[in-house]
Amino acid sequence: MSGVQQAQLITKLQDQTHDCLKAFVDPDAPISILDFPDIKNCGDSAIWLGEMAYLQTRFNKRPAYVCTTDDFSPDELANAAPTGPIFIHGGGNFGDIWVFHQDFRERMMELYPDRQIVQFPQSIHYKSEARLEQSRRAIGKHKNFVLLVRDEESFQFSKDKFDCEVRLCPDMAFCIGKIEPEKPQMPVLAMLRQDQEQVGAVDFSAYPDIPKEDWITENKMDVRRAKAMGLFSALLHLTPSEMRLRKLDAAAQNRFQRGIRQISRGEAIVTDRLHVHICSLLIGRPHAVLDNNYGKIRRFMNAFSGGTDLSYKATSLDDGIRWARERAGVPA
Repeated sequence: MSGVQQAQLITKLQDQTHDCLKAFVDPDAPISILDFPDIKNCGDSAIWLGEMAYLQTRFNKRPAYVCTTDDFSPDELANAAPTGPIFIHGGGNFGDIWVFHQDFRERMMELYPDRQIVQFPQSIHYKSEARLEQSRRAIGKHKNFVLLVRDEESFQFSKDKFDCEVRLCPDMAFCIGKIEPEKPQMPVLAMLRQDQEQVGAVDFSAYPDIPKEDWITENKMDVRRAKAMGLFSALLHLTPSEMRLRKLDAAAQNRFQRGIRQISRGEAIVTDRLHVHICSLLIGRPHAVLDNNYGKIRRFMNAFSGGTDLSYKATSLDDGIRWARERAGVPA
């Protein structure tokens, strides 16, 4: 995939995102973004930075109020953004795998029945019919909830199950744009999940020459230092909301840059993480893609990002490593 093709794909997905979202952002009204991902996963930080980049690039706008699930304040929201839409951070936690986020989302619907709530693009997955019914009732009561989803299966599911506006939209991380990677340090790098979305235990003993990593390990001191620097930059004549935003943005940048440095080390990559796939496209690295335990990555690729010669849908770990070694020029 040439640099021109890479740029064309990214621009195409950014334009599709704008077509989907532009109706919900009023240049003259404040917006809020809830559920900042203050977690180790670099992919969630990529989504956040894409959300920020979208608002800045398309509207020259920053959110008037942001929060995590832990520091949400109704009073601060009322003071900083008494009107305008409430956005909720995107990702893959809509459903009952990461139930804490779903609880928070449904609590916001209950607290703000008269405010438009827009869910940035999500993948949808439920295991429990009871939990699905709880979500269906919460959405049905609200009447002004907009659900953006990242794949056709989530779109059809949501249209069938929920009484709300549903739109198909690319992942927000593409709004970051093309990134210049560092030089690779090894032929093949395996970036494989170590959480409850992994397909199963992976026997990696046949590949002692390939590093197997994930990107959910971080230096807590580095993140604290980044937050402190972001806060320091915000001390002069800024609102509490802007101070919090700068602190959280700095943490997201720290985590995102860590992830980009990590995956840039591989000349070719094997992964079962959606945002390793997306970030590999942003840096122009070839990568073989396995799936998570409910098909999230293939579903997204089928909707938006498949069909390039940078990514390969592997049928197994062995198949993915074979392809990655070929792309890296490793002798069979």
